[in-house]
Amino acid sequence: MAVCQAVAWCYLGGSISAEPRINDRIRVPEVRLVGPSGEQVGIVPLAKALELAQEYDLDLVEVAATARPPVCKLMDYGKFKYESAMKAREARKNQAHTVIKEMKLRPKIDPHDYDTKKGHVVRFLKQGDKVKITIMFRGREQSRPELGFRLLQRLASDVEELGFIESNPKQDGRNMIMVLGPHKKKTEAMAEAREAQAARKAERQGGTQDVESEGTSEAQAEAPAEAPAEAPVEASAETPSES
Repeated sequence: MAVCQAVAWCYLGGSISAEPRINDRIRVPEVRLVGPSGEQVGIVPLAKALELAQEYDLDLVEVAATARPPVCKLMDYGKFKYESAMKAREARKNQAHTVIKEMKLRPKIDPHDYDTKKGHVVRFLKQGDKVKITIMFRGREQSRPELGFRLLQRLASDVEELGFIESNPKQDGRNMIMVLGPHKKKTEAMAEAREAQAARKAERQGGTQDVESEGTSEAQAEAPAEAPAEAPVEASAETPSES
């Protein structure tokens, strides 16, 4: 009957809350109580558990509703929800998403353009991203796929310290494709980037303090020395002669 009521409630547009029951919403005669520090209090009547919650100025939270009797804990539920939200936010912030970058080259690429493209590939691999290299053939170039193959092999050799060939070169219509994978994981690359950013910030702050201290020293050095105090003029000991 209870299941049917729940299904009917969802059908009518309602929802079943995932929030645990707290305080007066708990409807059982007794609970297995856990104290604020995780200590086991034991099985107590619900009224006693609510009384202890009021004494500690905390909430009675049902943490295991399916247990018999249900397990409840004394805690600051508002603080618990806030800390849980902060932890989830930090986890999402540090979550690594694998990204596949793409770099397109021509079989007869200019040396300067090749160096530029290779620089981008190096940057992507350092960031922990995969790189899809595409060689585009046009016209008569399609009859010489070995040019694209040698170019891909050269690029893979130039960046072998940062990445490896995850997918060997293969022909795909007018293009030839190869995928490079990074040696470093995305999480490691992100951690190194944060450390480098913190180091640069600390270096900038240290440089600013050095400049300020040098400016203070120069100002003190350029300040004119105080003139010595003039000695007081002593009155003459001779007295004028009487006429």
